[in-house]
Amino acid sequence: MKILYSFNKTGAEADFWFREIGAASTPDVTFLPFNHGPYVEAQRYPRAQRLDEIYYDRDPGLMRLYNDVETRIRDERIDVLLADNFVPYHPDWLRGLPVFKVLRIADGPLAAYDRDFAYAHAFDLVLYHSPAYSRDMEMGEKLVYIGAKRIAFWPLGVFDAVFTPELPEEDLFAMERDIDVVFVGALHVGKMPLLAQVKRAFGSRCRMHGLTSLKKNVYFNLRYGFPGWVTPIPQSAYVALYQRAKIGFNVHNRGKYTVGSYRLYELPANGVMQISDGGEYLQSFFDVGNEIVGYDAVDELIDRIRYYLDNEPERNRIARNAYRRVMRDYRIRKLLHNAADIIRQAAK
Repeated sequence: MKILYSFNKTGAEADFWFREIGAASTPDVTFLPFNHGPYVEAQRYPRAQRLDEIYYDRDPGLMRLYNDVETRIRDERIDVLLADNFVPYHPDWLRGLPVFKVLRIADGPLAAYDRDFAYAHAFDLVLYHSPAYSRDMEMGEKLVYIGAKRIAFWPLGVFDAVFTPELPEEDLFAMERDIDVVFVGALHVGKMPLLAQVKRAFGSRCRMHGLTSLKKNVYFNLRYGFPGWVTPIPQSAYVALYQRAKIGFNVHNRGKYTVGSYRLYELPANGVMQISDGGEYLQSFFDVGNEIVGYDAVDELIDRIRYYLDNEPERNRIARNAYRRVMRDYRIRKLLHNAADIIRQAAK
C-alpha cells in the first residue's frame, strides 16, 4: 500500500516531517511525504468558503497542486491520499480522484468548523486527534452527524526531532533541571488570565515561550498587570529548553474540548513532568495520576505545581512513567503504522 501523506509545513518543521514520515515506510506500506503548503498560502483559504472561491476561480497555484497530485497518483500508483493540516482539496475535485481519501482533523473545534467539517463528507475516512468536541457531543458523534463515512481516533504524537531519541532514559533523568516551570504555546487571548496568574505565582521560576507578537505581549502585560514577557523561540530550541525543566503545564485554547496537542507528548518525551487541562478526556491519552496530572482551575494548577516542586520523587515517578508511555505508544513512526492498519481495515 502506498500512502501520499499531504501536509502544510515550512522551514525546519517541513524538513523533519519529510524525513520522519518517509522513514516510517515498511515492506508492506510506503509513506510518501508531500508538502502542499508552497502551492497556495494557507491564509488564502482559512474557511471552506474561501477555498470554494479560489477553486471556482481556478487559482493557478491550486490547479498546479491538483495536477501534481494527480500525476503522482498515476505515475507512482498511489493507493491512499492522506490530507493533514490546512487541507486545500476541494470536494468537487476529490470526487474524481481514484484513490482512498483520508482526512486528518488535528485542529480545535472552531478551526474544524471553518474548514474541515464542511468537506468531511468528501473523504472515505476521517481521523480525529481527540475525542473531545463540546459539552453536547463528542468528536466522533459530531463527525457522523455531519456526514463522515467512516471515522477513527488517531492521536498526535512526538517527532524524533523534538526530543533526543538516542539519549538513554537514565541520562535524560540525570540531567540538571534548573527551570522549575515551563510553558510553550501560543499566547491566545483566552489563555492570558491563566498564564498571568501562574507567572505572578512563580515569577522568574516560570519560563513562558511561544507563538506571539509585540502587540499581543503589550496587551497581555497592560491588561493583566505586567506579569512578564512571553518570548518566541524557534522549534529547534524546544529540546534544550524542555530538558532543563522540572514541570511543564499545558493549557489548550478551549480547555478540555481541544485537549490533545503535540505539547501533550513533547513534554514527557523530554523528561518533563506534565500538569494539563483536559478534564475527563485526559484519560484518553495517559493514565491520570501515574503518567500525568490534571487540573480544572488555575488555583488548582498553581497548588499542584507547588506540590510537585516540593515532592521530587513523586514528580520524577510520574515523569518517567509518561516518558515510557510516549516511547511505547506516541512516537510518530508507531502512530503512522497504526494509521496504515486503520486505513487498511477501513478500505476493505
